[in-house]
Amino acid sequence: MGVQCSKLTVCCWNSQFKASVLEAPDVENDEKSEADCLPVFREFTLEQLKNATSGFAVENIVSEHGEKAPNVVYKGKLESQRRIAVKRFNRMAWPDSRQFLWTTISVSFINDLWRCTLPLAPDTISCVYFLVLQEEARSVGLLRNNRLANLLGCCCEGDERLLVAEYMPNETLAKHLFHWETNPMKWAMRLRVVLHLAQALEYCTSKGRALYHDLNAYRILFDEDGNPRLSTFGLMKNSRDGKSYSTNLAFTPPEYLRTGRVTPESVIYSFGTLLLDLLSGKHIPPSHALDLIRDRNLQMLTDSCLEGQFTDDDGTELVPSHVLMGIPHSASVSPLSPLGEACSRRDLTAIHEILENLGYKDDEGVTNELSFQMWTDQMQETLNSKKKGDVAFRQKEFRDAIECYTQFVDAGTMISPTVYARRSLCYLMSDMHQEALNDAMQAQVISPVWHIASYLQAAALAALGMENEAQVALKEGTTLEAKKNATAAQK
Repeated sequence: MGVQCSKLTVCCWNSQFKASVLEAPDVENDEKSEADCLPVFREFTLEQLKNATSGFAVENIVSEHGEKAPNVVYKGKLESQRRIAVKRFNRMAWPDSRQFLWTTISVSFINDLWRCTLPLAPDTISCVYFLVLQEEARSVGLLRNNRLANLLGCCCEGDERLLVAEYMPNETLAKHLFHWETNPMKWAMRLRVVLHLAQALEYCTSKGRALYHDLNAYRILFDEDGNPRLSTFGLMKNSRDGKSYSTNLAFTPPEYLRTGRVTPESVIYSFGTLLLDLLSGKHIPPSHALDLIRDRNLQMLTDSCLEGQFTDDDGTELVPSHVLMGIPHSASVSPLSPLGEACSRRDLTAIHEILENLGYKDDEGVTNELSFQMWTDQMQETLNSKKKGDVAFRQKEFRDAIECYTQFVDAGTMISPTVYARRSLCYLMSDMHQEALNDAMQAQVISPVWHIASYLQAAALAALGMENEAQVALKEGTTLEAKKNATAAQK
């Protein structure tokens, strides 16, 4: 198999360990077509991202960072069923607007600003700064490559600053390399990480994005097929103090320590520290690694878990990443539960029976009527409308059920994902498919990990003729239900 190596990967192929599992067959053409199918970069509204992340629910937090770069990354899902990662910044996380203007906007533009006869108001400076920020995001958003977790959009609304990227569901390199519980990462997979990372950096360089800020094991993510990808978040400077590195000084490129600026050499240095990470299975400071090499103490530098995984054979075995990572393949279909089967077939009668038997069991933990001991007249009236809706639902009088459930929802004194789920089915029964989808999505906003909401979304999407999106929602429902059952089994 011929592989065109980048400059960054030459050192890997000079190694005596040639029999590495590098690529799966036909991966280049497949990945090119997948990248071409990605949507163009766009601006999202805050409301869209709130809905996608269930109101930035704690259950959807993927990662958090400390005071040096205070931000939170959430997983979410758009109306199209595309999974996304949303990076939400604290208002103090971005560089100071005046400093940013000096370092980012062209000198001629700054000179034009200073020629103004009136002093610039802080709001004006902030406005200009955020325009530049949006342009920076748009520039990164032009990149499209299957070695990247591609940037899909941004949101600059009010005091909110958010970036939106593809969601990578299988953790970070740091998790698999440093914090594994049962199976250490295989040598072949480590070499594949090196190759994919080098290709990602080379692609970015070819597109004029040679600088990467704070390249480390947390910036490498794994997609649903177990393939490593480079986060595009690191292509933008976004720390509180405008600095590009938040890691320990022992891992910071020496030229950055001297100048405070990222250079192409800084990226190569950080790439080298990642090679040490992959070889050792530990986060060894480069200076310490040099001492070990000078002392010929290579055993201390090599991960003991890799013993017996090296070979001098020239042959290569084509094994997909998901096999090496022990990740179920995305194309494999888990057996569907009765509700999943019913939603897959759009068997509305069977869905109705299952929801009726389930009752309000999954509303536990949600503020509803069970949480109140005393009722005002308004609360009692609201409760009565829900009860009337339940009676109509049971008797399959779906139009009446819609009316009663709507009265309950519009009152706004209580929330219930089950009510939204039941009204969603009532809408399906009444051929009001878009309304059914809206309610199913609202149920998941209230209860982000509720599998029934995903199943109902699948049924509604299929009714709308959106078969691909329906399959995605069906798969998500299966995954959420499996996690719920596994958690219950452990208790």
